Amino acid sequence: MTAAPTTRRGWRALDSAAGGLALDLGLYAVSAAFAAITAATSTLVPHRAWGGVAAIGYLVAALAATGQLLLRRRDPRAPLTGLRARWAVTGFAWFATALLPLAWQSVERAGGRTDRAQEEVLVVEESGRRLVDTGTPYLGHDAIAALPPGEQLLGYTPYQPGMALFGLPRAAVDAWWTDARVWFAVGTALALLLAVRALARRDRPAGHDTTGAAVLRGVQAATVLPVCALTLATGGDDLPVLALCLLALALAATGRPGRAGVAVGLAGALKLFAWPVALVLIIWGMTRRAGLRVAAGALGLPAAALLPALLVDRDALVENVLRFPLGHGLVTSPAQSPFPGHLIATTLPAGRTVAAALLLAAGLAIAVRLARRPPRTAVAAALICGYGLLAAILLMPSTRFGYLLYPLALLVWAAALRHPGSGNWRAKDGDTA
Repeated sequence: MTAAPTTRRGWRALDSAAGGLALDLGLYAVSAAFAAITAATSTLVPHRAWGGVAAIGYLVAALAATGQLLLRRRDPRAPLTGLRARWAVTGFAWFATALLPLAWQSVERAGGRTDRAQEEVLVVEESGRRLVDTGTPYLGHDAIAALPPGEQLLGYTPYQPGMALFGLPRAAVDAWWTDARVWFAVGTALALLLAVRALARRDRPAGHDTTGAAVLRGVQAATVLPVCALTLATGGDDLPVLALCLLALALAATGRPGRAGVAVGLAGALKLFAWPVALVLIIWGMTRRAGLRVAAGALGLPAAALLPALLVDRDALVENVLRFPLGHGLVTSPAQSPFPGHLIATTLPAGRTVAAALLLAAGLAIAVRLARRPPRTAVAAALICGYGLLAAILLMPSTRFGYLLYPLALLVWAAALRHPGSGNWRAKDGDTA
């Protein structure tokens, strides 16, 4: 008996205990404690503000889950303890721990508070203004150098050009609802709804309740998990990228390779974190004789987004998208979470070289795995993406704790993609091999 199947059985037992309510209660209770600690100890003002609101929301959700458990003990078939009721509590938890603090901080920011958003919100909104004014979201090297030293970091836009679209509303109207986080939330919700709908349509004819519970758990991982709720409420740019990747995997699991390519291509037009997911999905598509169909969207959309910026100011594009992330900009990234890669880079002799070598070795190992055993199911693709991104985040010299939302959500989402026959999909809605 190998460790992996034993671990999976242990997780399934924990996940299904008391109809899933035991883990729901644990999630909300631990999250409430995390939010309370954040409110009391964080050095970041937006994070403290989030914690004060989210702790109450998580506590109410935990009390609701406790009530459901008690009802289930009296009557295992009580209507308020089923999957629909769990979805309702999850929806409330997302509203109370992500959307409500997001709206509150956006309103206060519109009223003049300057400490109600993380720097990435300002960067995205400014990139939207530049896109309208100059045709590119990026400032060139000389323009960034001309800024005061304290403002040079905000002069960089280390995202793909598509991210600037979330800043366009602010470029048109200065109001709370044009805050970039509001539109990050809209994009996230839309992508997740489409993903859930795709999987629900697949499962409805056979009535796979266990799969429905797994989808709920995957949505929880992408919404109410504190690292996701906190990120959306205070910064938010990673959430639509993650949601589009989850949508792409859901479409892959339901036999729509072309649409999966479009979804992950949209994510790749926003941020580089989606590119490894796109590569894995293209390889998955090749095992289904649909590699070109996946690649058309997965590579074509990011290329189409890059082309206007490339034509307007190539040097500005290179300065923001390549030089700055690689540590060769005028300033360095403040991302310094104490993961192994950062600790190695900052404490050992030639530490950055050692960390880069370890990161390269991890990448080569994943490449060998893909070459020898390409993913033939969406589940396998999600697991490779999750573990691969986890290794990369842990080994990168400059990284953020919040980036863990990608591997955590992808690994939990893999269970939602499992389905009898999912490895032998049939082409639907025009997606043919």
